[in-house]
Amino acid sequence: MTAIELMVEGMTCGNCAKHVDEALRPLAGVQNVEVDLAGGRVRISGDADSAALIAALDDAGYPARLAGGRKSGGSCCGGCCG
Repeated sequence: MTAIELMVEGMTCGNCAKHVDEALRPLAGVQNVEVDLAGGRVRISGDADSAALIAALDDAGYPARLAGGRKSGGSCCGGCCG
């Protein structure tokens, strides 16, 4: 089991956090969803495809990207950028 952390835009209240959770839970490979409303992040445990997670959130109206994106130097290994 792996964990994927996403930065999610547009979450402003508990209802938004609920919608994010509901958009992700039905996806294949998702075992657990932890929404951090204050931090604008969501952590997904399981074997889900990150592109599918991002697409589901985009479809729900919450643009998302992998947390920890590219480092300031412009270099990135496969481990931190997925």
